Amino acid sequence: MSWKETFPWPRYGRWGLVLLLTAGAVQNGAATAGGQYATVRTAAAVLCGAMLLVRRLPWFLAPAAATAVTGVWGWPMLPLLLIALFDLSARRRTAVAVGCSIAVLAANTVAPSAVSLWRPQQYGASLFLLLAIVGGLWMGNRRRLVKALGTEVDHLRVERELREEGARVAERARIAAEMHDVLAHRLSLIALHTGVLATRTDTLPAAVTERLSLLRTASTEALTDLRDILGALHDPRTDTDIPPAPVLRDVRELVEQARAAGQQVDLHTTGRAEQAPAAHRLALYRLVQEGLTNARKHAAGAPVTIRVDYGPPATVVEVTNTPGTPAAHAAPSGYGLVGLRERVRALGGHLNAGPHGAGSWRLAARIPHPAHTEQNGQRP
Repeated sequence: MSWKETFPWPRYGRWGLVLLLTAGAVQNGAATAGGQYATVRTAAAVLCGAMLLVRRLPWFLAPAAATAVTGVWGWPMLPLLLIALFDLSARRRTAVAVGCSIAVLAANTVAPSAVSLWRPQQYGASLFLLLAIVGGLWMGNRRRLVKALGTEVDHLRVERELREEGARVAERARIAAEMHDVLAHRLSLIALHTGVLATRTDTLPAAVTERLSLLRTASTEALTDLRDILGALHDPRTDTDIPPAPVLRDVRELVEQARAAGQQVDLHTTGRAEQAPAAHRLALYRLVQEGLTNARKHAAGAPVTIRVDYGPPATVVEVTNTPGTPAAHAAPSGYGLVGLRERVRALGGHLNAGPHGAGSWRLAARIPHPAHTEQNGQRP
């Protein structure tokens, strides 16, 4: 385990502390040896300090060296032992740290009185040793707690990303199912009208009758292919308890349902629904539905204002509600906005949702019409 996992301070802070304590040990050792620096105790202090700084050594070497030099030369080497005990306790090796402390105290009972840990205060050194062990235990527990919290945050972040991705996949599946209904309706109309025309062979040229027959066959086969493809792409796991939006229904139906439930809704529309593509109208329905649902859940009783512009050049919707009281026993929020943002993005538009002054909430989306996008040289 490296110094980074043991000490909260930066690398150079630990180096500076160990070097400072090593220099102090050398100075104190020389003072107890009559001022001589070129001694065995000086070399032992330098070697012990180096062991405390080298990260790749076996974990027991530095504590063993610090215990040995402190047991032989007493209190001048005590600061180096305190760092070693702190490291051991932080790494959950408290029993080893206690054993080293007992060994040092026992060895100093026969050490010269000038360097003995039992002089001049009988229990002073024992208190320092105890504080080093307790401090190491506290720091180790704190480090492990921070690491566990960081791991939990990472797990929550990954889980949130997975849920958002699941919401986007579910929304794409919903779009496919809705467009299947729209396209199936239109292709069936084509097949119906071509079939009616093809029966009037007496009034149409043979070439036209043949082309109508081919057109009817092609539209019928397209319906079959569309059903097969969407059936293969359908994933039962993406099903939700919320039914898909009714195909090509007007938002007025949603507003009437909300008003019937007691919700105050003010609707303003510009243009005709037929001006917007079918995919835009489906997205519009889902956006208004989500806006009304959120207003009921998070601002019960607050008036809601809906503005719809079918365009061209773009389909625009804005749902705004004033502050209100959150509904009691409201279901937890899901990932509806994530799915709607995926739907709007797939259509080449953008969606904004968030606070809108004085505690209000605003959901707004703008989806450019395909013809307008092509005229401006943009990709839909």
